[in-house]
Amino acid sequence: MQSDRNEALAQLAWLIEAGADEAVAERPWSRLGPDAGAVAAPPAARPAARPAARPAARRQAAAAAPQPPRAVAPAPPRPAPAVQRAPPEAAVAGARELAMAARDLAELRQALQLFDGCALKATATNLVFADGNPAARLMIIGEGPGSEEDRQGLPFVGVSGQLLDRMLACIGLDRGAVYISNVLFWRPPGNRTPGGQEIATCLPFVERHIELASPDYLLLVGAISAKTLFGTSDGILRLRGHWRGYQHAGLARPIPALPTLHPAYLLRQPAQKRYAWQDLLKLKRVLDTGESPLAG
Repeated sequence: MQSDRNEALAQLAWLIEAGADEAVAERPWSRLGPDAGAVAAPPAARPAARPAARPAARRQAAAAAPQPPRAVAPAPPRPAPAVQRAPPEAAVAGARELAMAARDLAELRQALQLFDGCALKATATNLVFADGNPAARLMIIGEGPGSEEDRQGLPFVGVSGQLLDRMLACIGLDRGAVYISNVLFWRPPGNRTPGGQEIATCLPFVERHIELASPDYLLLVGAISAKTLFGTSDGILRLRGHWRGYQHAGLARPIPALPTLHPAYLLRQPAQKRYAWQDLLKLKRVLDTGESPLAG
């Protein structure tokens, strides 16, 4: 028995050295013995896979399974009530009352911040009041703020403002030597042309602004500025280059005012810059000599 065991172990060792170190069947069998040619019993078959459920069965199973609560869409928000604005006449009257109550430029700015009679305020980012030197001899009044002016809260700081700075520099002026504002204090949406009611509600503040600043001369930049302050329907090409007295009830004397082309227009029509240059030379001559351009 012991010799048989030793012989079996020797054969196993020889098999391992020969590389036969893995079992290929559940029991050992000899390919050279009486069972030569027999095929090893196949491994036990795996249990058959469970057939997939039919679509109808899947739907029934899904219906029977507990369902998570369905999210309920929130109710649409109720529209905000419309802002009740004063009638046009009342808005203008309120603007005039607030403007006349201002005793200085700081109070005028505060009055504009409190004023809600102009629809432009609801869509603007910032109030655009003024820039430069309030004590300057020359006050420049443009049309209205653009996108960059609305963002910074200062007039003429965008591309057209940069051109205005270069135009002033050509006659020896900068923002420290002029005072700059607009006919409108809030940007019209999309830089559209302002409506008559929007201009009318801002006008009492513009008139009071000129009274409090009390400049020696006005430079009216653009058609809206010139038409509004002169109360005319004439176009800017007809008005530009001609000195004219600006007067209203709050002024003790007419202020010489010179209309000129707006820098934004000059950027679109560069050939018209020669007319703006002629206007600037007229302005420089009056500033240098101190003469009244309204005499005679």
